[in-house]
Amino acid sequence: MTNAPTNPTRRRILGAGVGVAGLAAGMPIMPAIAQTGEIVFGAAPPITGVFAFAGLGLHQGLNDYCEWRNTKGGIAGRKIKYVGEDSGYKMDQAMSVFKKIMGAHKPPVFYGDSTAWAKAAAKEISQMGSVLTCSPSFSSDLADPKNVPYYFMAGPTYAAMCEMLLEYISRTSKGAAKPAVALVYSDTEFGRDPISAAKLKAQALGIPVVQEIVTKPGSVDVSSEVAKLRRAKPDYVIFHGYVLAPIPEFIKQMREAGMNVTPMGTIWSMDKTTVDAMGAAAEGWMGVMPYRYSYDTKDAPTMQVIKEFAAKARPQMQYVPTFYTNGWLVGMIFSEVIERCLKAGKSLSGPNMKAALESIHDWDTGGVTGLLASLKGHQIPSGRIYMYDAKSKLLEPASGWIKTA
Repeated sequence: MTNAPTNPTRRRILGAGVGVAGLAAGMPIMPAIAQTGEIVFGAAPPITGVFAFAGLGLHQGLNDYCEWRNTKGGIAGRKIKYVGEDSGYKMDQAMSVFKKIMGAHKPPVFYGDSTAWAKAAAKEISQMGSVLTCSPSFSSDLADPKNVPYYFMAGPTYAAMCEMLLEYISRTSKGAAKPAVALVYSDTEFGRDPISAAKLKAQALGIPVVQEIVTKPGSVDVSSEVAKLRRAKPDYVIFHGYVLAPIPEFIKQMREAGMNVTPMGTIWSMDKTTVDAMGAAAEGWMGVMPYRYSYDTKDAPTMQVIKEFAAKARPQMQYVPTFYTNGWLVGMIFSEVIERCLKAGKSLSGPNMKAALESIHDWDTGGVTGLLASLKGHQIPSGRIYMYDAKSKLLEPASGWIKTA
């Protein structure tokens, strides 16, 4: 994605100094948001920096959802105002944006930029008790209604994603012996997140984990790691904790070594633009995705709305990425929570919004998620396995929708 944010999406904060000093001094508990006027959606997406390729889409998706929702009357007759500012994927900048927007606008909902932000801000947000939050992170320990009460994720945890991959492997295996699996992950919190859960799930399914490899993310020499994999002879290699590199190099060298192995990934390695960048290594690539792709609109009215709205609002966007879909879905969930509170005559306080979030059960997302969504556990624990088709250059379904909890 190279398209620059257009004027409607890159909103600048007015009156940013209001209340910031008080927030910086300890983020005091705020009163519930007023029941009249505009409803502000705050956000600090990484529009620039190392994750700009994802952050721009997240930013545009959430903004465009707000624009579209306003054409439908907003939330319970109240317009939505989207206020987003670039975090640069830097912790200090993300926290500064958060405090600035909270001080100036007191939004009832806020979309952060990362796992690091979500964890750093969690205690202060709990003390405030006035804002419901989300981010692109699917960190397993953030789906915790007790200890992180005002955070949710618009999809399954990383652990749940790996469990879905293992469920697929188990369900499609033939013969008495289960296929062998290797786990390859980055030496980061992101990379390590689901590994313990994945090994327990593999054990429960009778799937042998024959190798476990940790590398730095990015372009690194993987020749010694590929040699270990060749000796271990896995049938599947699950990659996690990367976006792109070093996955293509692993696949290239495994094929050169004559290994008959299926490579698999999780959500942030599964956007079409990312898989296209793999080149020849993409053929046969599989992975888990909690959403439909934007070209999959059959029996999915929301995906059709997304495709049509993006085509009008952003004609330069040739493909609507997964990141955009994630931002749009977050906006849907924010709106559903707020609407439930308002219709029940309840203030937009943290406890009331948490209760509304947890009341979402068998909710129809219009096909964004393949199954009806429930958010009692502050995640949507479902997804589908896809395989890249080199001829169509599309990721096509390789399984039905899988639910883990």
